[in-house]
Amino acid sequence: MSTAEETTAGGDERQPWAEVTPEAARRLLVAAVDAFAERGYHATTTRDIAGRAGMSPAALYIHYKTKEELLARISRIGHEKALAILRDAADGEGTAAERLAGAVSSFVRWHAAQHTTARVVQYELEALGEDSRAEIVALRKEVDAQVRRVVQEGVEAGEFEVPDAQGATLAIMSLCIDVARWFRVDGRWTPDEVGALYADLVLNMVGAKR
Repeated sequence: MSTAEETTAGGDERQPWAEVTPEAARRLLVAAVDAFAERGYHATTTRDIAGRAGMSPAALYIHYKTKEELLARISRIGHEKALAILRDAADGEGTAAERLAGAVSSFVRWHAAQHTTARVVQYELEALGEDSRAEIVALRKEVDAQVRRVVQEGVEAGEFEVPDAQGATLAIMSLCIDVARWFRVDGRWTPDEVGALYADLVLNMVGAKR
């Protein structure tokens, strides 16, 4: 099994990357995730990707014009999923502390369960072309805004003690995203356990009143 298909995020039992069709395009995208995570974008060739997918290099160009187009699609889908996870938590019911804990635990769980994909999505931004990078940067700002909104609401409600909501958001996002760098499926914690741990750490970080 491909490492990009190890787990599904947030209890989603669908086939990973099910939104990518036809099947050949999905296989190539999954192969690209694995190759980029293992070797880095610049060290990966289209031949590498096609070989991992069990296809010829010529077959790749039927579905993707360039290697950069593959990375752009991976990054777009990954950021859209991250945005959906955080928006659902931020818009949910409960206190600011409950919503922040839910957002962090879900976001961290995704970065752990999908650590191979997350490494590519989060750390290959500079390899994108100008237009694709601008699109992803805009998505990243929306992702950050979901957390910053909950933090600010917590401050205004007297639940959090944070002198700088934007700075706190940057620290929270950095903490969560870094899980993709170190998480291993044979390690000490499960994705759920890491999510719960980080949610508790973040509530301490913002001085949440228990």
